[in-house]
Amino acid sequence: MSAELPPWAVRLRAERRDRLWSQKEMARRLAEAADEETRNRLPARETVIRRIKAYEAGHNEPHDPYRMLYARAFGTTETDLFGSGRHPVPSLTSAPDPDLYERITKAIERPQRVDATSIEWLERCLAEHRRVEDTLGSGPLLPVVRAQLDAITTLAQGAPGPLADRVIAMLGQYAQLIAWMCQDSGDHAAALAWYDRSHGWALEAGDAALAATTLNMRAHLAWGIGDPLRCVRLAEAARWHDGRTTLGVQGMAAQMAARGHAEMGEAGAARRLLGEAEELIRAACERPENEPPWMYFYDDGWFDMQRGMAELVLGDGPRAVRFLDRGLATLPEAYRRDRAWFGTCLARAHALAGDVEAAEDLAVAAVPDAVAVNRYAVQDLRKLSGALRPIHRQSGQSIEDALRAAERQHRLA
Repeated sequence: MSAELPPWAVRLRAERRDRLWSQKEMARRLAEAADEETRNRLPARETVIRRIKAYEAGHNEPHDPYRMLYARAFGTTETDLFGSGRHPVPSLTSAPDPDLYERITKAIERPQRVDATSIEWLERCLAEHRRVEDTLGSGPLLPVVRAQLDAITTLAQGAPGPLADRVIAMLGQYAQLIAWMCQDSGDHAAALAWYDRSHGWALEAGDAALAATTLNMRAHLAWGIGDPLRCVRLAEAARWHDGRTTLGVQGMAAQMAARGHAEMGEAGAARRLLGEAEELIRAACERPENEPPWMYFYDDGWFDMQRGMAELVLGDGPRAVRFLDRGLATLPEAYRRDRAWFGTCLARAHALAGDVEAAEDLAVAAVPDAVAVNRYAVQDLRKLSGALRPIHRQSGQSIEDALRAAERQHRLA
């Protein structure tokens, strides 16, 4: 039936359901999105709910001020909701059936009614969010995940007995994903705050693996803003949980510490820790079912790319090329953001090794995904272009031309 509805009606319903909002909650959110003058002109709440039902049924299209209020409530634009553009976040393939959806929304209204079935669906939903983010990047998904976290916070207030720790751990996982998306968007202050919140929920739930992972991710944030000493210290703090975490989480901590040492020019310490991390991660890959769900991406191919990044920092171009090339060969096409980043790293490694032609080819190939979903890769591509100009002006110009063309196309999309 939804295929016969106008696209905007499908979008409105999908956006609301993705956030686990009932139509009653949607009416409240529209009122909250209004300024005082507009709010005073809105009809009674029951009338707004009837309008929401009519909009989602495609009976009539919203007009001002409802178009503006919907856009504000969803954290998107009127064009994305009502224009001809695509829906900014694909509807979840694991969306709940009507009975489960009603159960979840009623549990939000009365948290003591939350049950294991509702929690299992939310956990599957979170896993799917992670994989969507790998392809689309953080921008389109962040408002949806924030709204779902708000709903789960309500559930945590009434979750009974053994379900309480499970819901609180899920809060920690949602906060961790939000922190990562803030970091990916360049909002480092927000990322740090959300990592701290995730760490607190992990400790409350007694989830050592999640607590250690949040410290690992804070180490990654420190590395990203050019603070290698803090990167090392946070990675070492993550190891305090050894014995209660998985081999993969321990391996992540070892490689994060190695990256910090590499940035400080301490090649011996970096390579010693990389060797330790490699043993841990290979052992983890033999029993992937023992790893927590957020470690789904971390395998020996991923580690090869991490090792290649460290060798790049240490100035060994040929070793960096070998590890990055081997790791990228295992990375699925759906991981657009990561393929853009590691493809850019591989281009830099070839340039360091003296192969300007390969560096240019790889950089240009990385441009479309970098412009679409990886702002950090764009920054490094521009740095590479500037570094190549004195060596081979045409190569540097080719990268700049590709960036300009991709950015122009992205603005028009």
